[in-house]
Amino acid sequence: MTPHIGASKGDIAETVLMPGDPLRAKWAAETFLDTPRLVNEVRGMLGYTGTYQGHPVTIHGSGMGMASLSIYANELIRDYGAKTLIRIGSCGAMQAHVKIRDVIIAMSATSLNTPSMGLFREVNFAPTADFSLLRTAVNAAEAMGTAPHVGGIYSSDVFYDERPDLTEQMTRHGILAVEMEAAELYTVAARFGARALAVLTVSDHLQTGEALPSSERQSSFGDMVQIALKAAFPS
Repeated sequence: MTPHIGASKGDIAETVLMPGDPLRAKWAAETFLDTPRLVNEVRGMLGYTGTYQGHPVTIHGSGMGMASLSIYANELIRDYGAKTLIRIGSCGAMQAHVKIRDVIIAMSATSLNTPSMGLFREVNFAPTADFSLLRTAVNAAEAMGTAPHVGGIYSSDVFYDERPDLTEQMTRHGILAVEMEAAELYTVAARFGARALAVLTVSDHLQTGEALPSSERQSSFGDMVQIALKAAFPS
């Protein structure tokens, strides 16, 4: 057990999918895993372990924002031996060609600040995905008939951003979308020698103002979960 995860030794699989919302972790585990069982509910952050095509998998919530994700990613890797962590979550599109419900596979994650930034001092560390996961995720998406967008995203440390100038520059430099966790996930994984990837579904659009209603988000996220599982366990 750790301060934030009440799972026993052996309860957490080496492969962990991490949605921000703990209820989405419950939904994904019950929908995509065989024999899922609850292994954590400390502070309401639900984690489930089951199997996917015979492979042990844990689906564990991360909470919202990099500070929250950092706690769980550190403990999952350091204390429970997780080796592959894949964020599955929503994002806001920043490019006109990216549409609502599209899937984005994040090659890199730009940020203004992360919980790990103090370690680097004057160095601007570039958080990137594990290439083997990235490649297999793209292959899996295309095999499913999904054409993912692959490129850089922006991990913001605030939800209610009041920097339109920053959004303009991110868009100008080809950033596909904004979310709140991937940059820290990639950094923590790199620090411990683990593999990390973010597979995201576009739930809203910063340019058009479109947004999926909350009632439709869950049903629109199935492709993302399947891509993540197939990336972790390519056939």
